[in-house]
Amino acid sequence: MGTRRYQFVACLVGALALVGAACAPEEQKAAEFTPGPLGAVTVEPGAPIKIGLIQAISGDTASLGQDQVRAVEIAIEDKGGNLLEQHPIRTQVEDDLCKAEGGTTAGQKLAADPQIVAVVGSSCSGAAVPAMEILSGKGIVMISGSNTSPRLTSDLRGKQGDAYKLGYLRTAHNDIIQGLAAANFAFQKLGAKRAATIHDGDPYTEGLANAFGSSFKELGGTISLATAISKGDTDMRPVLTEVAASKPDVVFFPIFQPEADFIVKQAKGFPLLADTKKLFGADGLLSDTFIVIGQTEGMYFSGPATPTGATYQELVAKYEKKFGEKPIQAFHAHAYDAVNMIFAAIEKSAVKESNGTVHIDRQKLIDAMHATKDYQGLTGTLTCDKFGDCADAKIDVVQNTPTEKTIDQVRGNVLFTFDPPETG
Repeated sequence: MGTRRYQFVACLVGALALVGAACAPEEQKAAEFTPGPLGAVTVEPGAPIKIGLIQAISGDTASLGQDQVRAVEIAIEDKGGNLLEQHPIRTQVEDDLCKAEGGTTAGQKLAADPQIVAVVGSSCSGAAVPAMEILSGKGIVMISGSNTSPRLTSDLRGKQGDAYKLGYLRTAHNDIIQGLAAANFAFQKLGAKRAATIHDGDPYTEGLANAFGSSFKELGGTISLATAISKGDTDMRPVLTEVAASKPDVVFFPIFQPEADFIVKQAKGFPLLADTKKLFGADGLLSDTFIVIGQTEGMYFSGPATPTGATYQELVAKYEKKFGEKPIQAFHAHAYDAVNMIFAAIEKSAVKESNGTVHIDRQKLIDAMHATKDYQGLTGTLTCDKFGDCADAKIDVVQNTPTEKTIDQVRGNVLFTFDPPETG
């Protein structure tokens, strides 16, 4: 009898164990985890989840990257410093120098670490192209807060950009939209009928100049000259001679410092271009180092609309308290949204074992990022399309007048806001 009771109890325990296993939550079955085609990152109990940052943190465009690195730091603090309860968030920052070679080096360094889960970057579109050639090959997702070149995603009409790579997304606008906004302001608000454009061969500057030109012509205007300089040029008189000879009503040059510094300073030597109200830059020049140049007073700039609302003001207050100054560029909120989208996608796609080990499948993480819909970010309601454009894009045109003394004041001097129509 005792033997039979023992056998019954043993069978009952076994049966309950099977039932328990069948009903166990996903984290109890993580030992059976099988990586997808792009591989996975396994994070041991208590070990950090590593996020890479590819940002311009030195040189003439350092404020663009520094602003975003700071925003990511605040986002991590707002998250409590941890993901999935017991895994601290760690970052590895690599300098993209706002150059292709910087993007290559940064991409190589991050791709060499198998524990890098995702990347926030790059600052500049020209660095993103080579960086994504490396990161995409490793299955590493990257989302940028400031890349805007259509080449990286699409023409917003279903045609893939020639630099698109699997795993690339952005919270910044597509410059198809910014080009349309700037052209509308120039043609409709300034009454310009003739426009000249200048780029420097960078995917961002060339793409935005071309987008402006196409939209300006569609509105009925004439592009009197579409020309280019080279990065590193200091003598702008030859190109300015060409521009002046084309007799434009406005000159759109969405380039960076220091080349833009030489353009605005040397334009004073050309009577037709001496009026700074003819000069029109873009978000690459909306920085605290450019607006203080005396020759920029009167200039117009297009760029992402400054977010509004209490949540954004809380970010600004934290930023100022932590770093002793207000945000220094236009894309800090976009970077804040970008890294929080990474956190949300990790939490959605990760598989956790009962001992705290976490498996993050790279393909599932990319899929979770692209599945982002109606995400309530600081920059608006974000929904990602199949090419990685996620922005709730609104573009402001602002002016730097003698009244504005800081970049924050210039960004607040809004003359025109463009809310784009729905695109197919």
